[in-house]
Amino acid sequence: MSETTTDTDDQTHRARRMGGRDPHEAHRAATPLEALFDLTFATTFGFAAAQFAHALAAGHFSVALIGFGFAAFAICWAWINFSWFTSAYDTDDWVFRIVTMVQMIGVLVLAIGLAPMFKSLEEHTHLDNSVMVLGYVIMRCAMIFQWLRAARQDPARRHVCLTYVIAITIAQIGWITQIVLDFSIGVSIVLAIVLAIIEFSGPVIAERRDGGTPWHPHHIAERYSLFALIALGEGVVGTVASLSAVVEEQGWTLDAALVCIAGMGLTFGLWWVYSLLPSAQVLHRHRNRSFGWGYGQIIIIAAIVATGAGLHVAGNFIEHKAVIGSLATLLTVAIPVILFLAAAYALQYYLTRQFDGRHIGLLIATAGVLVLAIGAAAAGVDMAICLVIVMLAPAITVIGNETAGHKAKDAVTLH
Repeated sequence: MSETTTDTDDQTHRARRMGGRDPHEAHRAATPLEALFDLTFATTFGFAAAQFAHALAAGHFSVALIGFGFAAFAICWAWINFSWFTSAYDTDDWVFRIVTMVQMIGVLVLAIGLAPMFKSLEEHTHLDNSVMVLGYVIMRCAMIFQWLRAARQDPARRHVCLTYVIAITIAQIGWITQIVLDFSIGVSIVLAIVLAIIEFSGPVIAERRDGGTPWHPHHIAERYSLFALIALGEGVVGTVASLSAVVEEQGWTLDAALVCIAGMGLTFGLWWVYSLLPSAQVLHRHRNRSFGWGYGQIIIIAAIVATGAGLHVAGNFIEHKAVIGSLATLLTVAIPVILFLAAAYALQYYLTRQFDGRHIGLLIATAGVLVLAIGAAAAGVDMAICLVIVMLAPAITVIGNETAGHKAKDAVTLH
């Protein structure tokens, strides 16, 4: 059966048959509509990072971790649902465009629901995710419509598409039930974990039927890299917050320069490390590795956003608006960086299935730098200097790979 592609020369965007894109289509790249869709997630990341940073600066660590963990999963999963579908079935006709707009509205509703969710955790009453679930209902209705359309117009993959419909519906009923029955926070968290497992299981079951959907490996790898860029925007926001705090407190001093270098250097370093992953090449040869890779990206994206939030906390500390001390403030940046680097190395191994001995030395050096930064913060060293030290952590991986890693990288990607 031949796969369908969009006609880029047709400006009418008339309705087309949703028969599936060619997974081997040459020069497949992200579309302007996908980029526009991603912009809505810049808003959700901004809201989530702001709430996370506020809770951390106030010393409410359990609220911060639970709230941000829930928010990060909800945001990333909403994006994943859309992006994998479009990689397989993007027709770019008027129907697809209008339904995508509806999903974008759902994302914005989800963003509005983040503040009430964090507030409910602060008040220790119940998990108020009702507005977030409303956003998901809007997105899920649109997503179910898309899958039903694909099921009708792509008979060869009808069972695959309907499996997605069933999984999405079951999960959504569970989220709505959580609101209706108004469980305690503890029960809500347990139920959320169960529903997350259902969410993750749906694509695994669906993609094992009839050959799965025709997603494009290079396209989906590019989509994730663009999503990471959206997340890295929080690093820029956090840097501006820290820099503004220093300038307001001290003026344009050496500390201001150091904070600016540390924030942008750290953000740039995270981007560079992410770009080292041989995602597209490996997924092209091993499509079965997509699940671990795709789900693992949630940890990476969450860590990137959390790093930006940590820089914001550092700004609050410099302005004397944080109740936490120097060490705790630095850890709000260092821990997400550690999580990011650990996830990046784990994904590298997961993709290539080959262990690079150089990584041991790089990891030891990285750990040494982070221990130095933490020790400096504990000793009361200026926060700007501590942030500069943390900035060196991803730089070690970048330098190690750029100076000695090309041959090893070529070997594993061609394996």
